[in-house]
Amino acid sequence: MSTFTGRSLFYAHPKSLHVCTLLIAVLLIQKADAARFLPDGSPLQFHFYDKSCPNVEKIVRQVVSSAVASEARMAGSLLRLHFHDCFVQGCDGSLLLKSIAGVIEGEQEALPNANSVRGFEVVDAIKAALEQECPGIVSCADILALAARDSVAVSGGPSYPVQLGRRDSLTANRELANKNLPGFNFNVTDLVAAFANVGLSARDMVALSGGHSIGKARCNTFAARLTPDPQDPTALSSSYSSLLQQQCPAGAASDALVDLDVTTPKQFDNAYYSNLLSNRGLLHSDQVLYSTPGATRDLVNLYAQSNSAFAKDFSVAMLKMGSITPLTRSEGQVRNQCGYVNA
Repeated sequence: MSTFTGRSLFYAHPKSLHVCTLLIAVLLIQKADAARFLPDGSPLQFHFYDKSCPNVEKIVRQVVSSAVASEARMAGSLLRLHFHDCFVQGCDGSLLLKSIAGVIEGEQEALPNANSVRGFEVVDAIKAALEQECPGIVSCADILALAARDSVAVSGGPSYPVQLGRRDSLTANRELANKNLPGFNFNVTDLVAAFANVGLSARDMVALSGGHSIGKARCNTFAARLTPDPQDPTALSSSYSSLLQQQCPAGAASDALVDLDVTTPKQFDNAYYSNLLSNRGLLHSDQVLYSTPGATRDLVNLYAQSNSAFAKDFSVAMLKMGSITPLTRSEGQVRNQCGYVNA
């Protein structure tokens, strides 16, 4: 993660100039690529709140930065909220709705989410700050999109542009959450199908899997991998398996949290892909991207060699994911509280 050192903005080391030039180039590529895949006349806009709530991005970034500074794990948690929201009836904030008996069967209790999705208090803090600044203007669905981007950025990853203008759903869909969300035991065929189901390509899938550069997983999600099978190409390396056995001494019964990226767990970078080359992908759904011959292996090799290629493709894939069937204009509502539909 980069930090301000106090030097003048007009001074830059030659290496810093190279990094800045690269970031500017990536940003320009992102916008050009976005124009290719976003539908003509899309109601989502890069500057949607410029007049109605001009400080929205500053406020979101401040709250996210503070939350991640207090707990680095929160970056991965906020990124995951956006992912799990968009894969279920589109990017509409439905994941945030709390269950109310006889009224709403929330998605937070779906099997892929139960005792897993977190960070709702940070979303609520962002919403409260925005309601003070510009009441009734910024949707919870847009907060998720911005918080995901800022979580990546404050962890050292790309700060890609985010299209805004989503509105919040009036409903949730637990059944669809159980059906649509990819599982940690998925193989490549399963993963490609799950992403294609929401309009994302295999390339998008491999790039978005790099979100596991940050965050943690519980032992039960990979306990079956703790005893490697030498005949299994997806098996953990013996050294990594030994390390994980120490962290999860009771196997699936262990309540420990383990870094998804063993190399640079708090830094959003391409080390996730380098880990796969040496069979250090924590989840089965991670390691299969490299251990399965074909296009996904080629992409893992590309991203392992080039952090800039990963940053570019990840940014474009996030824009695409963020545009999955949003509610816009007069559809849905802008919730006053993210966990509840307005009275």
